[in-house]
Amino acid sequence: MVTLTAPENAEKTQDSFSVDLAGSPVRDLNQALHNAVDGQSWTVTSPGGKHSLAVGISADVTVSIEGHAGYYAAGMHQKGDVTITGNAGVGLAENIMSGRVHVTGDASQSAAATGHGGLVVIDGNAGARCGISMKGVDIVVGGNIGHMSAFMAQAGRLVVCGDAGEALGDSIYEARIYVKGTVASLGADCIEKPMKAEHMDELRELLAAAGRTDNSAEFKRYGSARNLYHFHVDNSTSY
Repeated sequence: MVTLTAPENAEKTQDSFSVDLAGSPVRDLNQALHNAVDGQSWTVTSPGGKHSLAVGISADVTVSIEGHAGYYAAGMHQKGDVTITGNAGVGLAENIMSGRVHVTGDASQSAAATGHGGLVVIDGNAGARCGISMKGVDIVVGGNIGHMSAFMAQAGRLVVCGDAGEALGDSIYEARIYVKGTVASLGADCIEKPMKAEHMDELRELLAAAGRTDNSAEFKRYGSARNLYHFHVDNSTSY
């Protein structure tokens, strides 16, 4: 029998827990989530913009954070579903491996940085460096993204339903970027690419997974020109 651990002031109802962070340390909440088992549901109230909420979850649980979160919310996420009803600070879902993280508001810079897998959904806008060095994560942003997004993105998909800032996809490898709005400028070695049937299908699936109804035909695709994979003196001014 698994022993469930929750912060001292957690209110438990069968496999549902409610934790008020107004009177409980973040460390205790995260330890409780690390001890959680598949199928549990957690509600976190009074987050108050605290940092490192719900990090390192490795069980198939559902976590609802009712309010704004600070830096590195849902970082190192491995399993389950985290929803933040509000905004999130720097480094949302940093190094996510699997599962789903959803923010109903805006996210600050470096959202889903170095993410290896899973899905990150941001209903509002995302700041600079969204998806920096992404390694397989899927990101869907309902609004705009800031400059240097998908910098050195190696794998995964970034979908932007608004506009993109300057230097999009700078030094990109094999990640795919879909943008519905305008792009301020493309970074080194990032170019617009044709939208083939396979890309339309892929985009429709990503939008559906994020709960969106945008028309995939209105997006453009961007990716690597593959000129910077290896150093060549003719390309030295592009580095």
